Amino acid sequence: MNQTVSVSAAPAAPALVPKKKHRNLAQGVVESFTSSIQAGTLKPGEKLPTESVIMEMHGVSRTVVREAISHLQAAGLVQTRHGIGTFVLEPQPANLFSSDTIRTIGDVLAILELRISLETEAAWLAATRRTEEQVQQMEAALKRIVTSQNRAGAVESDKAFHLLIAQATGNRYFVDILSDLGNTIIPRARLDSAQLTHDDPVAYQERVNREHDDIYNAILRKDAEAARAAMRTHLSNSRERLRRAQQEAGNA
Repeated sequence: MNQTVSVSAAPAAPALVPKKKHRNLAQGVVESFTSSIQAGTLKPGEKLPTESVIMEMHGVSRTVVREAISHLQAAGLVQTRHGIGTFVLEPQPANLFSSDTIRTIGDVLAILELRISLETEAAWLAATRRTEEQVQQMEAALKRIVTSQNRAGAVESDKAFHLLIAQATGNRYFVDILSDLGNTIIPRARLDSAQLTHDDPVAYQERVNREHDDIYNAILRKDAEAARAAMRTHLSNSRERLRRAQQEAGNA
């Protein structure tokens, strides 16, 4: 009689679960350090581990570590001091007026509302405090606007004119705010204002130039009230032109 010997199967070996691999090794290191910095585990001024330690921590090569550090530097999170090490930087405040946040006609209109309240007073102060050198610089900026061969050049000169008025106030906070606004203080830097309002580009620019001349001449005469009124007229006209364009776009 044949006996069937029952042989119990050996227990299956536990499956080895591979460590999760990030699709990009350097990016994995970047995300790890970014999370630590944002959580406060790594604090401003604190030194990152050495390349060798990071290699061991993340199981990556020196090349990957250096690529990751480069990304962290580009993001403004760390700074490498040659021969000393890499250190966590103080977090930088977000720029509210970056090109990422100023996208639509509505955004530009909102900036113009801010500028009307700010720059009308700046023009008043500039007329009472400006120096001869400053009015000469304003005149030169206006000439560059007229003679610029392209839109970019005109925008830069236009921005310079408004910043010179801010500087003439003698109050650095006017300058700081307008500098933070950057090219957003010039609507046509973000939008083709003439096209939006169906204006002839030449006629549009001539009208803007006249408005600038009115501001400049009032500051030149040290007529504070006229300077304030001319600046309000200039910025209000820009706002109304864009508001009409926004309404037309909504009705289209």
